[in-house]
Amino acid sequence: MWSNYGKTFIEYIFLNTFKKKTDHIDIKNKKAIDEILKKNKPVVFISGHFANYELMSMELIKAKAKLATIYRPLNNIFLNPFMEYLRKNFVCENQIKKGLNGVKESLEYMKKGYSIALMVDQRVSEGPRIDFFNAGAHTTTLPAQLSYRFDCDIVPIYISRTQDDRFEMEILDPILISDGEKKDKELITKKINLAMEKLILKDPSQWILTHNRWK
Repeated sequence: MWSNYGKTFIEYIFLNTFKKKTDHIDIKNKKAIDEILKKNKPVVFISGHFANYELMSMELIKAKAKLATIYRPLNNIFLNPFMEYLRKNFVCENQIKKGLNGVKESLEYMKKGYSIALMVDQRVSEGPRIDFFNAGAHTTTLPAQLSYRFDCDIVPIYISRTQDDRFEMEILDPILISDGEKKDKELITKKINLAMEKLILKDPSQWILTHNRWK
């Protein structure tokens, strides 16, 4: 995991190269993106901090998706402006800062037909404790709320680093939500956590976790 983390950090200076090229990544089930775009309807894309996680939003933008992405500012006040500059210029222009104002911005973007991309594996300071690897962890319910509000799919995406330091990105099937479950944001969030567990267990070394998720 630490090797993956270090490589990801170094790769920030190559984001402009990644944005211009395609030979660094193999997108599995690319037809899924095409089908989503054809529907011309917002989607909530979710993922975790797998491999170089910045590539999720970047590749969706390259596929011509209308997208805004939610980010968590770095604690380092000196490094954070530089990271925001890189993300805005080379990953996704529409950056939404995590928090209450970010929720409002997300709503406004979705009203305009934009999809939202966010990571759902980090600890949050509030919100319900939802089972995550058999222990309660504060988890964002924002994807569930957006899905209900705009009647849209929640689509998981998994990115992994290969042995030759290239990447694979897989667009998975939407989270199954029945009509009777649409209003139950905690049940939907539990399904999201379960989906994340399955992706993590594919190869735990791909998952960048540097904090106590269950604190």
